[in-house]
Amino acid sequence: MSLREIYGSGPWGLSIEVFPPKTSEGDDGLRQTLRELVPFQPAFISCTYGAGGSTSKRTIDWCREIQDQFQRAATAHFTCVGSSREELIEWLAAAYRGGVRNIMALRGDPPAGSTDFQPTAGGLRYANELVTLIREQFPEMGIGVGGYPEKHPEAPNIDTDLLNLKRKVDAGADAIYTQLFYDNSRFFQFREACDRLGIRIPIIPGVMPITEFARIKRITALCGAAIPGQLASQLEAVQDDKQAQFEIGVDFAIQQCRDLLEQGVPGLHFYVLNKSQACRKILTALGLTPTASSI
Repeated sequence: MSLREIYGSGPWGLSIEVFPPKTSEGDDGLRQTLRELVPFQPAFISCTYGAGGSTSKRTIDWCREIQDQFQRAATAHFTCVGSSREELIEWLAAAYRGGVRNIMALRGDPPAGSTDFQPTAGGLRYANELVTLIREQFPEMGIGVGGYPEKHPEAPNIDTDLLNLKRKVDAGADAIYTQLFYDNSRFFQFREACDRLGIRIPIIPGVMPITEFARIKRITALCGAAIPGQLASQLEAVQDDKQAQFEIGVDFAIQQCRDLLEQGVPGLHFYVLNKSQACRKILTALGLTPTASSI
């Protein structure tokens, strides 16, 4: 199923994001996670592309397994990092041969220790260039791009960031998937700003349930997302109790998702960090019933 076919015809679209493990034990753990989440019938499962393209082949391998063994459409993450234009086309061709028909097109992060993104010789600098390349070489592919309700950390201001997003949309993106956030008002403001710019493709909120406060503080520090004061205080009060952190985080995510759905979002994209428990609890609370599975 192409990304352009998922939204707007029926109930909201569910999608789940995982990453390629680095060990055989991690592979087994991810397979178990997928066995527990696939019965909720996600429209697609996306697989990330490691820093500097470090897991680029593993991304394709996992997308193939998701489609062949779990019978779900796969979306492969793809970045500009570390590759020339020719190498990017070669990777796209390999993904296409592997049955991948959806791409999450991202610029990618600067190398560790660097604050500035520098393209590889003969490579691309911006995500909108990557969208253009995909659309030129494989026009039938579905293309998702990233959006930042609280501004990309490198953007000087929100208006500049929104104009960069518009370039990606104009280049041929089919849907926008946002960075995680914990203040829904920021998402609604972002959605309204996109509408004013004439962005008409689906905007899907990215949801990362808080299961461990220390970890989420590290993640939000990197991506620039804010944790509301009341939620932070609740988590601080139980920072030595991991189960209590999990319960607070999941309860918050349930209310966050209910509010988003009531406000008419076309879908929810869950960053599950290769774990299933939190996502299963949230989806069940939202009224989704897992189907019987023989996987």
